[in-house]
Amino acid sequence: MTNIVLGNKVKDIVTGFTGIAISKAEYLNGCVRYCVQPLVDKEGKYLKGEYIDEGQLVIVDNGTLPSKDKKELTGGPEHDDALTRSENRI
Repeated sequence: MTNIVLGNKVKDIVTGFTGIAISKAEYLNGCVRYCVQPLVDKEGKYLKGEYIDEGQLVIVDNGTLPSKDKKELTGGPEHDDALTRSENRI
């Protein structure tokens, strides 16, 4: 098991695919996979991220770690609505 933190720069030891770990999926059967988003290409275009088994990944460096400041985290397009709904629960 690795100690990958979302934001770490990781490398697939099988294919050499390298990028930033942007999400983690844990399955019922115990499989853990990370979505690895490569850096933009030479033209500045985004490349598709790939889900890779945890056992195939090694940490290259700390990469880019997100800010823990709640005001800076967007959480996606429905994040604010979800916060409002959860804060209004009794």
